[in-house]
Amino acid sequence: MNDNTTDFHIRTKIWFGNRAEEFLFGKGKMQILEYVDQEGSISGAAEKMGLSYKKVWTHIKNLQSNIEDELVVSKTGGGGKGGTTLTPKAKELVKRFKQLDEEIRLYADRRFEELFLPDLPVK
Repeated sequence: MNDNTTDFHIRTKIWFGNRAEEFLFGKGKMQILEYVDQEGSISGAAEKMGLSYKKVWTHIKNLQSNIEDELVVSKTGGGGKGGTTLTPKAKELVKRFKQLDEEIRLYADRRFEELFLPDLPVK
């Protein structure tokens, strides 16, 4: 990458949706799944995200219904026996999304530099 610094940079945002162009999955929902995995609970993920339990659960249910598969497994129980874990499919979804996001970001940075930086003012 060019060592010059400018006021200009590219930003990318990826998400995917269904055939009706409804938003299904992006960085926010990926973060929810990561927090569920880290915290071992939907309520812990909700707290970290600054969202209500209901909002987080609704996001997960909508995603599950659109991909027609489970993403989380919840166990009830007191004394630390309950909690929520991600299914292998959910972990793979997060992994692939992060990989795609990184590859797109790297490509966009490279193309932006090639197409725009030679002509933009350098500071």
